[in-house]
Amino acid sequence: MNRDFARIITFLRKERNLSQKQAAQELGISQALLSHYEKGIRQCGLDFVVKAAEYYNVSCDYLLGRTVDREYDLSENASEAESKKQNAAQIVNRRLIGSMLRVIYDISASAKNRRLDRNVTNYFMLCVYRMFRCLYAANKNNPDEMFTVPKSVYSGYSSSAMSKCFADIESMTNHESESYLNSLGTIELSPEKLAEEYPDSAGEIFNVIRQAENTLTKIKY
Repeated sequence: MNRDFARIITFLRKERNLSQKQAAQELGISQALLSHYEKGIRQCGLDFVVKAAEYYNVSCDYLLGRTVDREYDLSENASEAESKKQNAAQIVNRRLIGSMLRVIYDISASAKNRRLDRNVTNYFMLCVYRMFRCLYAANKNNPDEMFTVPKSVYSGYSSSAMSKCFADIESMTNHESESYLNSLGTIELSPEKLAEEYPDSAGEIFNVIRQAENTLTKIKY
């Protein structure tokens, strides 16, 4: 989470003349944890960002320091093309993923390699296709005419194709592989570099990493 978040949630609490104990109780966390959030000692998850935005009646963008406008008017931001069907958490999640995709495509573009570009795009296309088709099939009355790959095999085929794309990408990032792309080795990345290169979305990028790794740590091997 960026430094603005700690400053803003502290400001909003004091603006309402709330004690940390009061705010923490209404936000469903301990006073000690809220204190850590406000001091920037600990990083919060996306769920808390959304809960705090709703509690203080501001947008998530405002909480993250991405805008000075407390309210986010969906109708005024045509580039986002937000759907009214999506709740605050879904909109934030979409932005988080979008920020990470931007970084991935920038890295791929810097490598100047068509094979890498093709594999990265195919991987994400297949992932989105597989998810869309799974949700599409939830209603048995939805027609299958728009698809040519049989329902019985699309998921397995997609998974296999994604694995192949990722294997190709891994071979291009492996120093010991004959397919290794030297151009990738010249691209410097670090938390500081990302914050410098993407000042408006660095917090979102780091949040994606934390959210993903929180999910991974819950898996029992």
